[in-house]
Amino acid sequence: MFEVSISNESLEQLPTAAFDGEIVLVDDISLLNNAIAYLKEQKVLGFDTETRPSFKKGAKNNVALLQLAGEEKAYLFRISCIGLPQSLAELLEDDNILKVGAAVKDDINALSKCRKLNAKGFIDLQKLIEDYDIQDKSVKKMAAIILNVRISKSQQLSNWESQTYTDAQKLYAATDAWVCREMYLTLLQHHSKRKKNGRRKSNS
Repeated sequence: MFEVSISNESLEQLPTAAFDGEIVLVDDISLLNNAIAYLKEQKVLGFDTETRPSFKKGAKNNVALLQLAGEEKAYLFRISCIGLPQSLAELLEDDNILKVGAAVKDDINALSKCRKLNAKGFIDLQKLIEDYDIQDKSVKKMAAIILNVRISKSQQLSNWESQTYTDAQKLYAATDAWVCREMYLTLLQHHSKRKKNGRRKSNS
């Protein structure tokens, strides 16, 4: 089973991990159709958003980026450039495609400011881990406990409304979505093993 929590010292000893698939930046409507076509083929997507940080008390910026990661590709939708197009909204409303993230309610509320959104098919890892008695709820610590890896958060407070993204920003954004997908699939495997072991014990 998983550890309940992990110390910062133990976390720093873990190997680093990052998304190693194709990262596609969608900053123009012309790139939308190919992105949606790929994502609709996936049964499980990693999900996250990024917002330019505000350092003024009480001030909050609009969501700038939406990340959706499949098995081999991660798409970064620049909401600050293309808004939330209908086809992308429909993907977020499709309950046949699971979208896995952390604190997803906050992300959905932020996206709903772009257009009315009836979000479906979302799974919140912060709630899911309660079934496994995991107490640490940050993405970094959940990844450490569930996947035994360390992900970088160094780009978290970078400017997500900048005219261009650095490679570090793109990798960070893709990794944040991808790692949520990986955590969910790992938890799913452990759940299946627990059920299988439970049936064996009841039959013995």
